[in-house]
Amino acid sequence: MAEPLPLRPPPPLLDDACALFLDVDGTLIEFAARPDAVQLLPDVREAIGRISDRLEGAVALVSGRPLEQLDQLFAPLKLPAAGLHGHELRAQDGHVMRDEHGDDTADWLHALHQQAMRFAHGHPGVLVENKGVGLALHWRGAPHAANDVRAFADRHVRGRASYRLQPGDHVVEFVPVATNKGRAVRRLMQYLPFRGRLPVFLGDDLTDEFGFDAANGLHGWSVLIGEREPSAAVFALPDIRSVHAWLRENAY
Repeated sequence: MAEPLPLRPPPPLLDDACALFLDVDGTLIEFAARPDAVQLLPDVREAIGRISDRLEGAVALVSGRPLEQLDQLFAPLKLPAAGLHGHELRAQDGHVMRDEHGDDTADWLHALHQQAMRFAHGHPGVLVENKGVGLALHWRGAPHAANDVRAFADRHVRGRASYRLQPGDHVVEFVPVATNKGRAVRRLMQYLPFRGRLPVFLGDDLTDEFGFDAANGLHGWSVLIGEREPSAAVFALPDIRSVHAWLRENAY
C-alpha cells in the first residue's frame, strides 16, 4: 500500500522577491527547560545571515522573546525583528517602536507577577517569566500542573479587556490584546526592504497562526513546523532539523 501523502507539501526555495519571517523557539531552536538555556547553531546563524544578504535585508525574526534576548541569541547578527509578539518592532534602520498602554497597566502587571510567583512557589517546576509588558507561565518542568496553570491564567485575565491569553508549547502568556505576530508582519511589510515583496512566514506554535494568516492574506507562503491541526499554514516542514536544512539550501 502506498504511503499517505502529507497534508502539506514542503515549501519551495525562496526567490529573490521574497521576504522571510522566522519564529525562533520551536522553529530555529529546540525548547529547553528554561528560556535562557537555548542555543542557536552557528551554521544556522550563518545561513540566515547569507539569506539576509541575498534578500537585501528582508529577513526578520518574529518572536515572543524581547529584542534584547533575540540580539543575544543571534549576535553578531542584528536583524529586523518583532519582539514580545510584536509589542516591540525594529525595522532595518534600527529604530525600535513600542506600543503604548494605559497608566494602570504597570500596577496590574506588578500585582500579577507577585501572585504568579506565589502560585509557582506552590507548584514546583512552574517557571514565571516577567516580560515587562507581559508575563509567561511555563510548565515544561511541571507537566502535571498544566491544568492549574491554565486555571490561574484564566482567573487573572478575566475582566481585563486590554489583555488576552496566548497559549503556546507548555506555556501561557498574558499579552496586550492588540499584539500578535500577524500584526507585526503586516507592519514590517510597510517598510523597506520588505515592502513589495512576497512574505514567507515559518512557525510552529499557536502564536504563529497570526503570522500564517498575515502571510496568506498578503499572497505569501505560510510554513508550519511539525504537525498540528487545525492550522492555516499551506506548507510544512517536519521538524527543526529540516528547517535548518531548508535554510542552508536557501543560503547559496
